[in-house]
Amino acid sequence: MERILQGREGEVAYVVPSPRLPATIAANGAAIPAVGLGTGRLRGDVATRAVHAALDSGYRHIDTAAKYGNETEVGAAIRGHRLPRDEIFVTTKVLPAPTEDGRVEFAVEASLRRLGLERVDLLLIHWPSREIGLAEQVAALCRARRSGMASHIGVCNFPPRWLEAAAEIASEPIAVHQVERHPYFAQEVLAERGRRHGIATVAFCPLGRGALLEEPAVHAIAQTHGKTAAQVVMRWQLEQPMNAAVPSSSHPERIAANIDVFDFALSPAELAALARLERPDGRVVRGPSGYDWDAAPF
Repeated sequence: MERILQGREGEVAYVVPSPRLPATIAANGAAIPAVGLGTGRLRGDVATRAVHAALDSGYRHIDTAAKYGNETEVGAAIRGHRLPRDEIFVTTKVLPAPTEDGRVEFAVEASLRRLGLERVDLLLIHWPSREIGLAEQVAALCRARRSGMASHIGVCNFPPRWLEAAAEIASEPIAVHQVERHPYFAQEVLAERGRRHGIATVAFCPLGRGALLEEPAVHAIAQTHGKTAAQVVMRWQLEQPMNAAVPSSSHPERIAANIDVFDFALSPAELAALARLERPDGRVVRGPSGYDWDAAPF
């Protein structure tokens, strides 16, 4: 029997077939599993085992990138799992490079070869390039979707003005903006700008690389619900409108715990307590040297 949990103020409805299966977030035609496995720090056999543990625990969203250097292992784990390919939502990311025409397509083709897949469900530009015009970056991303290499497209780490400009010039719908997001660094203004265009936010580093798990306020909420501190922060992620998250771990028990967050909800008072944790120095990922989060797109 399906259960329906309402997000904050009823803004997002999570349809959950069972406690072990993830909800999905709808965004510009994409149905994105709300909890995915981030693989940014996983390599070799560790990455393979983590992907298997995630899929065994009910994850249906696996997130990788060319930059991570693990697409071969991640792809092998996906192909080798008992789940059919069409039940697994696969995200990868590419970095645009100033080479000949078709540069983004070449990068996508290389990622698909490493993954051993004919297409990915979601293709993202990992970091915006200052060496290639934004219009060309977005156009190449749209060409990759039209060619069938990706079912859906999006961007990652775009400053607010870049995000809005990309949404306005794209000939194909942008479904996702992946960005660092957690209670220390809520990025609500950036998330709201995406929502104006029907773009979901997918949070990487959703636990703030562990620092949030030592917060007394988080521990108090966890004790109230009989949950772990990490599960409270993950539930906070799902309480945000049009928001998904891709926590990373190599430990099967933590992987399983991070998705076991659909059987409780945070009260308004608990959400307010977590909101008070936001701080000016909350960002943990700085980006490439010289990266300007407030830069104009042109």
